[in-house]
Amino acid sequence: MGGAGAAIILAGGWVFTVVTCLVVYQASQEFYGFVTSKGISAGMMPPPPLVSALTSAMCIGITVWTYLSNGSITAALAVASFAVLSLQLLAVEKPRFSQMTSSVFGLFYCGYLPSFWVKLRVLAVPALNSTAVHKWPVALGGLTHWTVGLLATFMSVACVVAADTGAYAFGKTLGRTQLTSISPKKTVEGAFGGLLCSTAVALGFWRVLAWPAHPALAASLGVLVFLASLFGDLIESVMKRDAGLKDASDFIPGHGGLLDRFDSYIFTGAIVYFVLKFVTPLFGL
Repeated sequence: MGGAGAAIILAGGWVFTVVTCLVVYQASQEFYGFVTSKGISAGMMPPPPLVSALTSAMCIGITVWTYLSNGSITAALAVASFAVLSLQLLAVEKPRFSQMTSSVFGLFYCGYLPSFWVKLRVLAVPALNSTAVHKWPVALGGLTHWTVGLLATFMSVACVVAADTGAYAFGKTLGRTQLTSISPKKTVEGAFGGLLCSTAVALGFWRVLAWPAHPALAASLGVLVFLASLFGDLIESVMKRDAGLKDASDFIPGHGGLLDRFDSYIFTGAIVYFVLKFVTPLFGL
């Protein structure tokens, strides 16, 4: 799976976008599995199936539009929200506020946030500061393919994997202190291990590829990715707890649902994109 993921990131373009759309579709299905579960629907009225189907379609549409428009998605989210809320007014005789909020949150969580991975991957700024990248042979893509978007996507995914692996390894061997009651198995020691591994991988990218441009930026990205990974996991844990479910689904045998594997990535793309697009230019990096 890791090799397939690396190939998809390297390919970029439509390949990366189509795979992201598949992830978005399954994530939206699992999200509405939460919303319609007995644990949550007992306290609020879930959206009707027609609205849920349109929301899933709009989530995919936001992702595709992100690629076609080279990263412009803010207006797309507004239009999608209008369409979903308007259909709810027409499809439900007496729509409830809970139905509207769950639909819009579904668009945000399953469509808008994942689309930032596409925004991140399409960043076409050449990684000219990386002297190591200059030495890669043309057969492996040459300079024109080694963009900030490619390196940032690779690094972000690698840091998430490192954060999850480090948290598991440290928590399993050294974990004694519970981190939060939201997820009882998470420990302070495990969180420290995840932070350490994520930061180490980010610094490894800087050391090997000379990207990011400064070790402090690399370390900062490693820390941010860890935090996005941790809190993304905890946010999905809240949904599962309220829904009364152990896993989001049985989509991946032995591992649960796709959201159970990708919850750490939900916010990561947006945070890394924001830092690279808006924060680092302020410091000339």
